[in-house]
Amino acid sequence: MVSAGDFRNGVTLEIDGQVVQILEFQHVKPGKGAAFVRTKLKNVINGGVVERTFRPTEKFPAARIDRVDMQYLYADGDLYNFMDVNTYEQIALSSDVVGDALKFVKENETVKVCSYNGKVFSVEAPLFVELEITDTEPGFKGDTATGATKPATLETGAQINVPLFVNQGDRVKIDTRTGEYLSRA
Repeated sequence: MVSAGDFRNGVTLEIDGQVVQILEFQHVKPGKGAAFVRTKLKNVINGGVVERTFRPTEKFPAARIDRVDMQYLYADGDLYNFMDVNTYEQIALSSDVVGDALKFVKENETVKVCSYNGKVFSVEAPLFVELEITDTEPGFKGDTATGATKPATLETGAQINVPLFVNQGDRVKIDTRTGEYLSRA
Protein backbone atom coordinates (compact mmCIF):
# COMPACT_ATOMS: atom_id res chain seq x y z
CA MET A 1 0.00 0.00 0.00
CA VAL A 2 1.20 3.49 -0.89
CA SER A 3 -0.12 6.49 1.03
CA ALA A 4 -0.82 9.74 -0.81
CA GLY A 5 1.87 11.43 1.29
CA ASP A 6 4.47 9.10 -0.28
CA PHE A 7 3.49 9.68 -3.94
CA ARG A 8 6.37 9.99 -6.44
CA ASN A 9 6.43 10.58 -10.20
CA GLY A 10 6.18 7.33 -12.18
CA VAL A 11 4.58 5.26 -9.38
CA THR A 12 1.81 2.98 -10.65
CA LEU A 13 -1.27 2.43 -8.45
CA GLU A 14 -4.75 0.91 -8.48
CA ILE A 15 -7.32 3.61 -7.75
CA ASP A 16 -11.07 2.86 -7.99
CA GLY A 17 -10.41 -0.30 -10.01
CA GLN A 18 -8.26 1.57 -12.57
CA VAL A 19 -4.51 1.29 -13.06
CA VAL A 20 -2.96 4.77 -13.07
CA GLN A 21 0.54 6.19 -13.17
CA ILE A 22 1.45 9.42 -11.36
CA LEU A 23 2.69 12.00 -13.86
CA GLU A 24 2.92 14.93 -11.42
CA PHE A 25 2.22 15.44 -7.75
CA GLN A 26 2.28 18.41 -5.40
CA HIS A 27 1.89 18.54 -1.61
CA VAL A 28 -0.26 21.57 -0.73
CA LYS A 29 -0.42 23.00 2.79
CA PRO A 30 -2.91 25.86 2.75
CA GLY A 31 -2.81 28.39 5.59
CA LYS A 32 -6.30 27.37 6.64
CA GLY A 33 -7.59 23.81 6.58
CA ALA A 34 -5.95 20.42 6.12
CA ALA A 35 -3.08 19.62 3.78
CA PHE A 36 -3.77 17.70 0.57
CA VAL A 37 -1.93 16.17 -2.39
CA ARG A 38 -2.74 17.45 -5.90
CA THR A 39 -1.90 14.89 -8.64
CA LYS A 40 -2.06 14.40 -12.39
CA LEU A 41 -2.80 10.72 -13.13
CA LYS A 42 -2.54 8.81 -16.41
CA ASN A 43 -4.67 5.70 -16.97
CA VAL A 44 -2.11 3.18 -18.29
CA ILE A 45 -4.73 1.08 -20.11
CA ASN A 46 -6.52 3.75 -22.16
CA GLY A 47 -4.08 6.68 -21.87
CA GLY A 48 -6.53 9.19 -20.34
CA VAL A 49 -5.12 11.87 -18.03
CA VAL A 50 -7.06 13.27 -15.04
CA GLU A 51 -6.26 15.61 -12.16
CA ARG A 52 -7.27 14.58 -8.65
CA THR A 53 -6.65 15.57 -5.06
CA PHE A 54 -6.17 13.24 -2.09
CA ARG A 55 -5.76 13.52 1.66
CA PRO A 56 -2.18 12.59 2.63
CA THR A 57 -3.45 9.68 4.76
CA GLU A 58 -5.33 7.90 1.93
CA LYS A 59 -3.74 4.58 0.92
CA PHE A 60 -3.83 2.73 -2.41
CA PRO A 61 -2.41 -0.63 -3.53
CA ALA A 62 0.63 -0.50 -5.80
CA ALA A 63 -0.04 -2.02 -9.23
CA ARG A 64 2.47 -4.54 -10.52
CA ILE A 65 3.43 -3.68 -14.09
CA ASP A 66 5.54 -6.29 -15.90
CA ARG A 67 8.12 -4.87 -18.34
CA VAL A 68 9.61 -7.59 -20.53
CA ASP A 69 12.47 -7.12 -23.01
CA MET A 70 11.24 -8.26 -26.41
CA GLN A 71 12.74 -8.13 -29.87
CA TYR A 72 10.65 -6.39 -32.54
CA LEU A 73 10.58 -8.88 -35.43
CA TYR A 74 8.36 -7.50 -38.21
CA ALA A 75 5.06 -5.84 -39.07
CA ASP A 76 2.36 -7.86 -40.82
CA GLY A 77 -0.49 -5.56 -41.81
CA ASP A 78 -1.99 -4.20 -38.57
CA LEU A 79 -0.09 -6.73 -36.41
CA TYR A 80 3.38 -6.20 -34.99
CA ASN A 81 5.30 -9.34 -34.01
CA PHE A 82 7.60 -9.51 -30.99
CA MET A 83 9.74 -12.27 -29.47
CA ASP A 84 10.65 -12.65 -25.80
CA VAL A 85 14.47 -12.63 -25.72
CA ASN A 86 14.57 -15.13 -22.83
CA THR A 87 11.90 -17.71 -23.71
CA TYR A 88 11.76 -17.19 -27.52
CA GLU A 89 7.96 -17.02 -27.22
CA GLN A 90 6.38 -14.84 -29.93
CA ILE A 91 3.37 -12.53 -29.62
CA ALA A 92 1.53 -10.32 -32.09
CA LEU A 93 0.15 -6.94 -30.98
CA SER A 94 -2.34 -4.78 -32.84
CA SER A 95 -1.49 -1.26 -34.01
CA ASP A 96 -3.80 0.35 -31.42
CA VAL A 97 -1.72 -1.21 -28.57
CA VAL A 98 1.62 -0.31 -30.18
CA GLY A 99 0.66 3.26 -31.19
CA ASP A 100 3.59 5.47 -32.21
CA ALA A 101 6.13 3.58 -30.10
CA LEU A 102 7.80 1.92 -33.11
CA LYS A 103 8.20 5.15 -35.10
CA PHE A 104 11.95 5.15 -34.40
CA VAL A 105 12.51 1.38 -34.01
CA LYS A 106 13.99 -0.85 -36.73
CA GLU A 107 13.30 -4.57 -37.04
CA ASN A 108 15.34 -6.82 -34.70
CA GLU A 109 15.79 -4.08 -32.05
CA THR A 110 14.87 -4.66 -28.41
CA VAL A 111 11.89 -2.84 -26.85
CA LYS A 112 10.06 -3.14 -23.51
CA VAL A 113 6.54 -4.59 -23.63
CA CYS A 114 4.45 -3.47 -20.62
CA SER A 115 1.60 -5.59 -19.28
CA TYR A 116 -0.73 -5.62 -16.29
CA ASN A 117 -2.25 -8.96 -15.19
CA GLY A 118 -1.15 -10.52 -18.48
CA LYS A 119 -2.82 -7.83 -20.64
CA VAL A 120 -0.34 -5.87 -22.77
CA PHE A 121 -1.12 -2.14 -22.78
CA SER A 122 1.96 -0.46 -24.26
CA VAL A 123 5.36 -0.81 -25.92
CA GLU A 124 8.31 1.35 -24.83
CA ALA A 125 11.07 2.10 -27.35
CA PRO A 126 14.68 2.55 -26.20
CA LEU A 127 15.30 6.14 -24.99
CA PHE A 128 17.91 6.85 -27.69
CA VAL A 129 18.34 5.29 -31.13
CA GLU A 130 20.76 5.75 -34.01
CA LEU A 131 19.18 5.82 -37.48
CA GLU A 132 20.27 6.69 -41.01
CA ILE A 133 18.85 9.66 -42.93
CA THR A 134 17.35 8.37 -46.19
CA ASP A 135 16.11 11.66 -47.62
CA THR A 136 16.80 15.35 -46.96
CA GLU A 137 17.50 18.53 -48.90
CA PRO A 138 21.17 19.51 -49.20
CA GLY A 139 22.34 22.36 -46.96
CA PHE A 140 23.75 25.50 -48.56
CA LYS A 141 26.98 27.29 -47.66
CA GLY A 142 26.25 30.57 -45.96
CA ASP A 143 22.95 29.27 -44.56
CA THR A 144 24.20 29.73 -41.01
CA ALA A 145 21.23 31.15 -39.16
CA THR A 146 21.35 30.07 -35.54
CA GLY A 147 19.33 26.91 -34.95
CA ALA A 148 18.12 26.61 -38.54
CA THR A 149 16.68 23.17 -39.34
CA LYS A 150 15.35 21.24 -42.31
CA PRO A 151 13.03 18.21 -42.55
CA ALA A 152 14.58 14.76 -42.97
CA THR A 153 13.19 11.24 -43.45
CA LEU A 154 14.71 8.38 -41.43
CA GLU A 155 15.15 4.76 -42.48
CA THR A 156 12.04 3.84 -40.45
CA GLY A 157 9.96 6.36 -42.42
CA ALA A 158 9.64 8.87 -39.56
CA GLN A 159 10.08 12.60 -40.23
CA ILE A 160 12.25 14.80 -37.98
CA ASN A 161 13.93 18.21 -38.17
CA VAL A 162 17.73 18.20 -38.37
CA PRO A 163 20.38 20.97 -38.55
CA LEU A 164 21.38 22.20 -42.03
CA PHE A 165 24.79 20.43 -41.97
CA VAL A 166 23.25 16.92 -41.77
CA ASN A 167 23.20 15.16 -45.15
CA GLN A 168 21.54 12.14 -46.71
CA GLY A 169 23.29 8.92 -45.61
CA ASP A 170 24.42 10.37 -42.22
CA ARG A 171 23.59 8.44 -39.04
CA VAL A 172 21.93 10.53 -36.33
CA LYS A 173 21.11 9.97 -32.65
CA ILE A 174 17.46 10.64 -31.71
CA ASP A 175 15.60 10.97 -28.39
CA THR A 176 12.54 8.71 -28.89
CA ARG A 177 10.49 10.44 -26.16
CA THR A 178 10.47 13.79 -27.97
CA GLY A 179 11.50 12.81 -31.52
CA GLU A 180 14.30 15.38 -31.45
CA TYR A 181 17.69 15.23 -33.15
CA LEU A 182 20.52 14.99 -30.59
CA SER A 183 23.76 14.56 -32.58
CA ARG A 184 25.43 12.83 -35.49
CA ALA A 185 26.46 9.27 -34.72
